[in-house]
Amino acid sequence: MAGSSHGHGHTPAAWTGVIISFIGFLVAGAFMVMANAIGFWVGMALIIGGAIVGGIMKAMGLGDHQKPLAMVGGAPIAAREPVAVES
Repeated sequence: MAGSSHGHGHTPAAWTGVIISFIGFLVAGAFMVMANAIGFWVGMALIIGGAIVGGIMKAMGLGDHQKPLAMVGGAPIAAREPVAVES
């Protein structure tokens, strides 16, 4: 498990979206403590902007290129019961 990566957000789109959203959380939190409503809402807009930027970058091909699961009998191969080996 430690050596395998299944595309858990290790893409430019994911990193960019998360970093922008994190900055938005910091801005919103700081201005909330300072009781500044405008700054708070700017931070909230940054959070939403991070999600939008990440989605746009993924649509541009900078996100994860997941392959669909192979289906056998209406269920993904990974969800099937193990097949017994005959000797």
